[in-house]
Amino acid sequence: MTISTLIHVERKLHLDALRSQPEFAAFQGVPVDLPETAYERPALLGFFLRHEMEASWLRRHGVAAGVAELAAARVSAQFIAAEAEALSQADRAALPAWVPVMAAEVSPAAAVIAQHFAADGAHIALVRSVWGLLGTAEALMETGGDIRLARDPLSALNGYGCSHRPRPWAVTFASSTASSSSERGYIAADRARLRNTRALLKGTERRSAVRHAIDEVRRGISGAFGLDAGTRIVFAASGTDTELLALALAHLADDRPVLNILIAPEETGRGVPMAARGLHFAVDTALGHDVTFQAPIAGFRDDTELANIALRGPTGALRPGAEVGADIAAAMAQGIAAGRRVILHGLDLSKTGLLAPRPAFLAELRATYGQGFDIVLDACQARLSPASIRRYLALDAVVLITGSKFFTGPPFAGAALLPETVAARLRQALLPDGLDAYFGRDEFPADCPAAAHLPPVGNYGLALRWQAALAEIRALLRVPGARRVEILRGFGQTARAAIARYEALTLLEVPGVTRFEGAEDWELLPSIFTFSLRAPHEPRCLTPAEARSVYLWLNTDLSALLPQAGALAARICHIGQPVPLAQPGGEGVQGALRVSAGARLISGEPSHRGLRAQARLNQEFSDLALVFAKIDLILRHWTLLVEANPAPRYRPAPPVAQKQEERLLFVNKK
Repeated sequence: MTISTLIHVERKLHLDALRSQPEFAAFQGVPVDLPETAYERPALLGFFLRHEMEASWLRRHGVAAGVAELAAARVSAQFIAAEAEALSQADRAALPAWVPVMAAEVSPAAAVIAQHFAADGAHIALVRSVWGLLGTAEALMETGGDIRLARDPLSALNGYGCSHRPRPWAVTFASSTASSSSERGYIAADRARLRNTRALLKGTERRSAVRHAIDEVRRGISGAFGLDAGTRIVFAASGTDTELLALALAHLADDRPVLNILIAPEETGRGVPMAARGLHFAVDTALGHDVTFQAPIAGFRDDTELANIALRGPTGALRPGAEVGADIAAAMAQGIAAGRRVILHGLDLSKTGLLAPRPAFLAELRATYGQGFDIVLDACQARLSPASIRRYLALDAVVLITGSKFFTGPPFAGAALLPETVAARLRQALLPDGLDAYFGRDEFPADCPAAAHLPPVGNYGLALRWQAALAEIRALLRVPGARRVEILRGFGQTARAAIARYEALTLLEVPGVTRFEGAEDWELLPSIFTFSLRAPHEPRCLTPAEARSVYLWLNTDLSALLPQAGALAARICHIGQPVPLAQPGGEGVQGALRVSAGARLISGEPSHRGLRAQARLNQEFSDLALVFAKIDLILRHWTLLVEANPAPRYRPAPPVAQKQEERLLFVNKK
């Protein structure tokens, strides 16, 4: 074999390997013809491939060639910008001069674009008019959320330690908090992006295109959960945003002041108590507004009261269910007697897997008080069946869900499911004015005059994140119930055995959940396992700050600091963020960590598709045990790691020898 033939074969192999990655999967069947210069720098081959495939796909689907070229430049510029930290100085210098121009968040002036492209003025104007809706799927999915969704340019991870790009090398049991996109989810979002991009570039008005994207997701959720025609779906960037909506809906019911009864708010979201009073719960919003933390939101009443019902006592021990129920009933009775509109929150489930109150108890309260109060069911963990969701809706409960917890879609994918009796309120009066910082008009169904004064926009990034989540939901629902039970039982057995193996770890048991009569067997099984970590050399558990360090170091390649630990130190493990709970004995606060089973564990992690079903599960359970082995490693080298304080990255850096080998494969035959 000649050197020329060898180089050709190696290039083809590398090109085929790139095309098999999820970033290129939506372009199946699209022919490419890359110039010779594209192969001169291996690190830039993906950039040139992305540009050619994007432009070719758009042309094949009726987009004018000049417009397709500009849109492809925008996408490929964002694609390589996400890899900027991994590029050498020479690689960066070899990029076309238009890359920073086309990667810009705000559209450059037409004259600036014209300096780099021999494009028709009308084509440039069209691309500039939809600039914010063009880009890679991962860049677009980063929009329409608050600061926690932003990608750190150094780590390439967001505030949850995950990525909108697939990260299959990471061991992931983080569905109680947030997960990186799977290949399945990413490809679904990218295909939706391409459909919408084609429509935009063929002249569809931008608001119509975004509204169509949102309505497509609305139909998808309704179909997946079997919702009836009267149920309405309102989208929100996060579960906490839906809390604002729930309060606003109570304001639409009547003019009474509100009593908002929260169940264990410390085990839901930190912003929930603020949103439940109509206060800003962050410093920015999903629509990009800067706001004052804890300041009142315009239009919400300032006399809303909270009643917090604890599920744990001062020592962290769980309170008896009858005691919790008595507290809820007393708060309800007092609120109604005081002339308040009561919102009772149900929790299914909490961050540590608790359910309260029982669905039967909610049904008893509804029978007692009728429509004189609201039920808001926090099902943001989404560890329940579509049938259970429908039964909550039948109690006239507003059901809050996300696609980003159990379903393992990207973070910041929230929705409120409104039963017909509550949805009717959106056909009267107006929602509070301050919601215009959080919601666009198009996150609401068309028949909602109460939202008419909101900005005439829709959250496109949110729609794409939900497309990724819907792909996971559909895959989950295809798995028979008996198989779901088998997998979740195996997960629980593995987690319990692994925790028991290490003296520094203690499983924090929770009672079994009590659901509606006739619930599916799998939704009765625990899927979140919370554990405490004993501090090295001290008779206490790790504090929340210390536990967060463990959480971050698990998500970090530690091989440079702990070379003697070999592959274990190098493995990247992403689990649930720490939950603040009482220290044993009740003095002080500990940070408890969590591992959790997600829908992907049941339906099959796409990166394991080459394995048979049992071999795949064996791999997953082996990875779960590895998480605890790495925690043990971290605790045994605590002082060293505290001093070094390493930070997570999107991917581990390849060994120097591997980089040299990759470059040798692409030696130019000249």
